[in-house]
Amino acid sequence: MQYRLDKYGNSVSALGFGCMRFPQKMGRIDMEETEKEIMHAIQNGVNYFDTAYIYPGSESALGEILEKNNVRNQVYIATKLPHYLIRSREGMEKLFREELKRLRTDHVDYYLMHMLTDTATWDKMCALGVKEWLEEKKRTGEIRQVGFSYHGNSDTFCRLVDAYDWDFCQIQYNYMDENSQAGRRGLNHAHAKGLPVIIMEPLRGGKLVRNLPKEAMKLFENAAVQRTPAQWALRWLWDQKEVTCVLSGMNSMEMLEENMQTASDTQIGAMTEEDQTMLRQVVAAINARMKVGCTGCGYCMPCPRNVDIPGTFAAYNRRHTEDKTRGLIEYAMCTAFRKNATSASNCIGCGKCESHCPQHLPIREKLKEAADDMEGLLYKTARKAVKIFKIFG
Repeated sequence: MQYRLDKYGNSVSALGFGCMRFPQKMGRIDMEETEKEIMHAIQNGVNYFDTAYIYPGSESALGEILEKNNVRNQVYIATKLPHYLIRSREGMEKLFREELKRLRTDHVDYYLMHMLTDTATWDKMCALGVKEWLEEKKRTGEIRQVGFSYHGNSDTFCRLVDAYDWDFCQIQYNYMDENSQAGRRGLNHAHAKGLPVIIMEPLRGGKLVRNLPKEAMKLFENAAVQRTPAQWALRWLWDQKEVTCVLSGMNSMEMLEENMQTASDTQIGAMTEEDQTMLRQVVAAINARMKVGCTGCGYCMPCPRNVDIPGTFAAYNRRHTEDKTRGLIEYAMCTAFRKNATSASNCIGCGKCESHCPQHLPIREKLKEAADDMEGLLYKTARKAVKIFKIFG
């Protein structure tokens, strides 16, 4: 297993165990199989385990297995504060106590603000006293390091990085999201500030392994070195010195074995120009099926009407190339679940964005298409609920 250092010099395994997708049996976590996989991972050097309050049964399962095998002190636990459920400092404390109880531990090694969407959300948490609460927890040792997880564009991510003295951060990043989500720009910004970066969705929930276009699969099959699509995707990430740990939601022993082997074999800077060219061709093959040829560069921003143009197009493309439901969820997360909604339907057709687009895309036309496709009754209901209950804002 390869290791990389966090902000304080601790060795973190290059492969992290994502605990959202534990093996299931009869609709419940299969504890026997989950224990086998977790213990096999630990015995082979995996020491970073990522869970969350809202992952059904995950914290409790992880805590039970670590306690039963007396290995709590051999690993780092990362879990998350669901700020969207918090209304007071007392609420933070109550929820955190519940997490410690579930995890059967007296401290959390890496504690994240779960799914921060913008600086306004962080400002709201600060008004509730989250800074003081976190500082108290760090003083007592109940929380060792504080970070945040993020889905959204690079501009907002960079502002969040600068908004607090974080210890680490977590982003969605893979060879398809190099220029969308936080992207390479966000990764480099965090690294320049000394922040370890934890990677989630390295395979886009398995979409970079399953249901790839035939053209993409042929490129993998004809590569000079034979690797699985998952191995190529993970190697692309571990090739970068800015990446600290890559999370994988492993739910089979075969997947775990392959990922651990890849993590052990991959060195920073080992990918050749031929490898990089092949992956760029894979990206082009996948992009050929996309609705909008947006690269996520962000030159169209800011929008006078606050439309998240790159975020909208990323979700619209995902809806039509990977998974319809996942695309809608991503769209809601990056537009409706904001204090001030950044929906495509906000567009008034001013055209400012198109004058700056290096791809010369018909942005106004595509925004209308995206709004018609993704802003149905369910989306509109969610947007109203966010405003009424102030879920995120």
